[in-house]
Amino acid sequence: MSRVNGPLAWLDVTTGPVSNFPSGEARWSRRGFLLTAAALAAVPGLPADPAAAAAELPDFPADVALYRSAYRNWVGEITADGLWACAPGSPGQVVDVVNWAWRHGWRVRARGASHGWSPLTVTEGTPSGAPVLLVDTAPHLTGLALDSPAAVRAGTGVTMEALLTFLEEHGLGVTATPAPGVLTLGGALAIDAHGTAVPARDERRPPGHTYGSLSNLILSLTAVVWDSRAGAYALRTFHRDETDCAALLTHLGRSLVTEVVLRVGANTALRCVSRTDIPAGELFAAPGTGNGRHTFASFLEEAGRAEAIWFAFTEHPWLKVWSVSPTRPLTSRHVRRPYNYPFSDNVPAPVAELVDRMTSEAAWYLAPLLGTAQYDAAALGLAATLSGDIWGPSKNTLLYLKPTTLRVHANGYAVLTSRDRVQQVVSEFAAFYRERLTAYAARGSFPVNGSVEIRVTGLDDPGDCGVAGARAPLLSALRPRADHPEWDTAVWLDILTLPGTPDAEAFLREIERYLLRAYDGGSALTRVEWSKGWAYTDDEVWSDQEVLDTVVPAAVGTAEWAEADAVLDRLDPHRVYGNAFLHRLFGQGAKR
Repeated sequence: MSRVNGPLAWLDVTTGPVSNFPSGEARWSRRGFLLTAAALAAVPGLPADPAAAAAELPDFPADVALYRSAYRNWVGEITADGLWACAPGSPGQVVDVVNWAWRHGWRVRARGASHGWSPLTVTEGTPSGAPVLLVDTAPHLTGLALDSPAAVRAGTGVTMEALLTFLEEHGLGVTATPAPGVLTLGGALAIDAHGTAVPARDERRPPGHTYGSLSNLILSLTAVVWDSRAGAYALRTFHRDETDCAALLTHLGRSLVTEVVLRVGANTALRCVSRTDIPAGELFAAPGTGNGRHTFASFLEEAGRAEAIWFAFTEHPWLKVWSVSPTRPLTSRHVRRPYNYPFSDNVPAPVAELVDRMTSEAAWYLAPLLGTAQYDAAALGLAATLSGDIWGPSKNTLLYLKPTTLRVHANGYAVLTSRDRVQQVVSEFAAFYRERLTAYAARGSFPVNGSVEIRVTGLDDPGDCGVAGARAPLLSALRPRADHPEWDTAVWLDILTLPGTPDAEAFLREIERYLLRAYDGGSALTRVEWSKGWAYTDDEVWSDQEVLDTVVPAAVGTAEWAEADAVLDRLDPHRVYGNAFLHRLFGQGAKR
């Protein structure tokens, strides 16, 4: 008989399937899920028949090639087949495309790596005949050049890996970045992408760096916006000290930025030490309990950069701790390239086999075994690949996730709080998550089969960019609150689970409601992570009307939300950059 180790050791997983899988719903196989998902990041376009293109898109700019393309988001939950797409070769061609769309009543949706979950780019159910034009930025909008010794000019289609490689070659870098190197810079900036970093004990922020989002590094940006004097869309450069720029720094897909200038600083060498031996009960302990030596907050105090990956139904998280280390520690392995966890980037056979059974046979009761298999893959993989203690230029330890990793649905929230309350927030969240997961399992439901991921960052202090009069990004989840200057830190909380997992939406709704209730703006504040899952009902995501209409704008700040909406509306009065979800989120239906 096979049983589960850890907090649910009593759970017998051999008694047969407990299935809440909807009857008649298509079931996924490992081939259909793992192999297909690995190809979702780059969906090739089919060359357009010239006659068909001329008939459906009359007068389209002749020097911009058209093709048919499918849209797939990161996990394949949002798909659209046979949309028209193009890849402008220059910002000027982008202007031509946008003006064509405006004159012909089409929508323009910028597409980079499609590495996101939420419907900010394309909404589910968009038919192939919809007047929606995908504008691919990655093929051509990829220029890179130093604008000054402390600034880089970059096209928004460049990948984060290419950008960081370029910076490294010039002795420059950033404090933190998202783990996937395939992200395009434009996509990352549109949703205030972040990594994990706060100042360690006695650490001072180096010039040109920020502990907030990448959007907070922008010095200027060039976007295609409405020019009322010209009566058309045109390129316009916005500088960080301009009022309108604050709305464009994190625009959620309501604009199209072609180029940015980023403030950067001297590159650092980072050591990353992984541990899988600290129990969750100790790492996430309530403040004042235990010896306090191995709490999440203690690692932040020591190094400033930490991430916990806690696989479902296991007791020992995979903890990564980065520290600034100018010289290689004696025990560290020197890494000369990124992606140093192959056991994470390439799905191990035991994990793949369990996913196959769960998705093809609706054997969701195997979630505890899958959690154990993922933990074992990490613990054994770190030892087998000598990756438990690595050191090198920042890029090589910060980028660690490839598109070949397991594709899962992810919810996401940022809890703004004070640095001295981080352990309290982490502890309360972990206790609630564990209690609800145990309660669901007790009634035969296993809504989570991935992991919890916890990161911590600073906020978007506009002073970090070094521009007098700069403002924080209006729509960034990391924008400081003037009425709570003590909130200087954000705790990022994500829960990952396979698409189609029964009861996942109901479970994630409970998590969301808990966070919104516990951190409602009194002692701390919950904001949503734009690119991930939020606004859950019991059956759907991005659908709760109260969260969409009231909670999200209030958490951003009612005045700031209204200001950003008004600026983006004025810069795109014809709603060229829009879709049904954005219209709903910003209450634009009545304004159309």
